[in-house]
Amino acid sequence: MTLDVIGYGALNVDKLYKVDRIADANEAGIVRDYSESCGGSAANSIVNLAKLGLETGMVGKVADDREGNLHISEFEEWNVDTSGIVVTETGRSGSAIGYVDSDGERAFYIDPGVNDEIRFEEVDLDYVETAEWLHLSSFVGGSAFEVQRKVVNEMDNSIEISLDPSCIYAQKELDYLKPLLKKLNLFFPNKSELKTLTEREVEEGARELIELGVDVVAVKLGEEGCFVTDGEDEYRIEATAVDVVDTTGAGDAFESGFLYGVLKGRNLRECGEMGNLAASRCITSMGGRLDFEKLPDLENY
Repeated sequence: MTLDVIGYGALNVDKLYKVDRIADANEAGIVRDYSESCGGSAANSIVNLAKLGLETGMVGKVADDREGNLHISEFEEWNVDTSGIVVTETGRSGSAIGYVDSDGERAFYIDPGVNDEIRFEEVDLDYVETAEWLHLSSFVGGSAFEVQRKVVNEMDNSIEISLDPSCIYAQKELDYLKPLLKKLNLFFPNKSELKTLTEREVEEGARELIELGVDVVAVKLGEEGCFVTDGEDEYRIEATAVDVVDTTGAGDAFESGFLYGVLKGRNLRECGEMGNLAASRCITSMGGRLDFEKLPDLENY
């Protein structure tokens, strides 16, 4: 078995509340609507890529409960290989409780569950090495991060690696992340995460990461689009203007579009444009994954 991309990160069920406003401390808001869907950053990107016709798989951990079964069912629906997912009889699967206001802005609370209990011996390196790319996303717990870093250190160096750090990994000190950064072919921070990590603005921060050994840095800038660089070429690419419904999963969709472009042999600028396009398609509806009917633009780009 050979796969195009395997994802490796936390698996959460997103429980999203549409509210009139994101309440501050000691304030109250009104719930307008509710939706529930499978999530997790790497998992979102992997399902998007599967919908685009790529051969994908997932590494992670869930419990044998309703939420865990939802993940397995959705992966199987889109032909995502689940050989790398550990299902445990104890504990509970992870969840992310989100509040989305009328402008599409959001606040999230993470219940990691068994995500943070994954052990090194539960990750099958032979399985990971069946992929051309390994796409990483964050875990809340430090032990799960250490397992992830050990997997990267011990896997075949021929596998390309990408990472979405999220605010969780960005809040770790840069020196702590350097051994992992040196292994990365592609790094996907957003503007805030990049500033937290490097204490620099977009262009300077991205160039610092290139100097640390990352091959390509693609910085997600939200409504401003993206900045991408490989140390030689660099581009600021404007976002596609759309009516925003929910920004959940926008960054994961960007990564899907960018990785899809890479796997299709597109150049750096085209990959950034495809990332922006995928993100714009994601934020026009609730939930963290691309609707199948919104994908032809990417497939035919």
